[in-house]
This record gives sequence, structure tokens and C-alpha cells, in this order.
Amino acid sequence: MNEPPAPIRILVDGDACPVKDEIYKVAWRHEIAVVVVSNAPFRVPVHPLVRRVVVSDGFDAADDWIAGEAGPRCVVVTADILLADRCLKAGAHVLSSTGKPFTTSSIGGQIATRAIMADLRAGGDVIGGPAPFSKADRSRFLGALDEALVRLKRV
Repeated sequence: MNEPPAPIRILVDGDACPVKDEIYKVAWRHEIAVVVVSNAPFRVPVHPLVRRVVVSDGFDAADDWIAGEAGPRCVVVTADILLADRCLKAGAHVLSSTGKPFTTSSIGGQIATRAIMADLRAGGDVIGGPAPFSKADRSRFLGALDEALVRLKRV
């Protein structure tokens, strides 16, 4: 007898995520559970589909929890390239908060760019950070999350 597939979940790297409200709205529309993981407590909606997990403030504690839970029936939302890589290796779908997907074909280049930028900063070079979060980013994220959940529901 075949077991039913695992439920679809959205795992959120919550400490600096600018699209939490958008995640909740899309998740509720699709009736998908959301787990917001952070090092410090903050408010999340009181809703049966939303759960907050507060981990220790240890280095990478939230990343370790998310990577340990990630799998093929998960959408992970994070800006952390190294966490994205770990989640992709677990088979998860991974989105940045700007709606750009992390993929197995793009992650290697993103990790290399991250390393180069870290070396430049360590050498004292003044380099700009990411562009400010925009309405277009928010809109792209909403579409990408909706599309990812629709795809997962078909499987």
C-alpha cells in the first residue's frame, strides 16, 4: 500500500526575512504549513498553519534546524547562500526573498561570488551591499512562491 506523500511545508529563515507577511498570505490561500525559524522570538500570527521555532543563538543553529528539516516537499525561503546549498542538496525548493530561485545549476556560482566578496571585504575594499528591497522584489517573490507551491501540489 502506498503511503500518502509528506505534507508540503514552507520553512522560513526568519531572522531577517522581509516577506513573512506575504508568505503567510500565500500559505493560507494554499492551506500549507509555515515554520518560521529564528534565533530570537518575534511575533507570528496565531494561526493553525503557522509555527514558530526559536533555536539557540549558537552559530548556524537556525540554518542547521532548517537544513535538517528540508526535503523534496519543502519550500525554503532564505537569503543565505550556504543554507540554500544545503537545502538544495536535501531536495528542497529554495527561494530568496526577492523571488529568485536558488537552483542546483546556479548555486555553485553564487557560492563562488560570495567567497570573492568576502575576500574583498576582508582586504579592506569598500564594496556595496545588495540593492534595497523593492516592490518589484516583493511582487516577484509572491509569484515565485505561488508557482513553487502549485508545482509541489501537482506531484
